[in-house]
Amino acid sequence: MTDKKTRNEAMKHGDYVMVPGSYGPRRDFRITVGLREGWDAEGRVYDVSEAVRTARVWMLRRVEAGLPALSGMFTRAEVTYAWPRADGTAGSDREPVAVFTGEAVHAYLGHLSDQDIENMLSELAIELGAALGQERLYVSFCDRTWILDSSVQSV
Repeated sequence: MTDKKTRNEAMKHGDYVMVPGSYGPRRDFRITVGLREGWDAEGRVYDVSEAVRTARVWMLRRVEAGLPALSGMFTRAEVTYAWPRADGTAGSDREPVAVFTGEAVHAYLGHLSDQDIENMLSELAIELGAALGQERLYVSFCDRTWILDSSVQSV
């Protein structure tokens, strides 16, 4: 007989130990990408599963190349916003978004610099934006945030 617990046996507090090398700084991230293509209300609305598929392909491609990849969780949400119009009135709208959240877990990615993680986040965000027909992408990591925009070209 083995000392391992069967699935039906309850685990107890003493059954868990901290995984060696897993303790380290918390490095949370988030990518927010629209699911409605373009700026018009009539634009195609993608399902969050399209974002999931795109991220999984990106992850697999990196791992197959011997590179680290981020892992995380997708949720569907709605972003709401308002803006002042030129005539003095206000406009308001909402749109569906996919939100990819996670942590650069110390046990797996602790050897990477913050800049390495930021580069991966931007790379994944751009893949998501291209797949979902988005011009603007919102990324955050730890205490930093940035916007990637395909319509703004560097001089």
